[in-house]
Amino acid sequence: MPKPTLPMEGSCRCGQVRLKISAPPILTMACHCTGCQKMSASAFSLSAAIPSEGFEVTQGEPVIGGLHGDDAHHYHCPHCKSWMFTRPVGMDWFVNLRPTMLDDPQWFVPFIETYTSERLPWATTPAVHSYETFPPMEAYEGLAKEFAGRD
Repeated sequence: MPKPTLPMEGSCRCGQVRLKISAPPILTMACHCTGCQKMSASAFSLSAAIPSEGFEVTQGEPVIGGLHGDDAHHYHCPHCKSWMFTRPVGMDWFVNLRPTMLDDPQWFVPFIETYTSERLPWATTPAVHSYETFPPMEAYEGLAKEFAGRD
């Protein structure tokens, strides 16, 4: 699995909001939940968990869209409405970036896939680990270590 060359920059579709990552992902994912299907207008959403200190918005002001609840804030460009990243509430140490917002997302491959219980029958990914919902909290440390040690 290729690794990104850092730092990397990216933007929303229209370019009004730009971002930069300067730390490697902790984990990469594909989520098959129906919420992600609706928000991405696709079979699944893609995420790269980036340490918060390695993520910054360098231009523009993203706005919260999608869910407006207490468990996650989904950030979008206010102009083109691209879903750019998510900040899970209470987990301030990382940001779930949509890797296709990066100028070069060719390195991205999902390492885990979640919510396979809601997966469309034809949707497949090359993920190494699959979960019917989310992995149990105690599994994340091991998954992150395995992901960091991959070739």
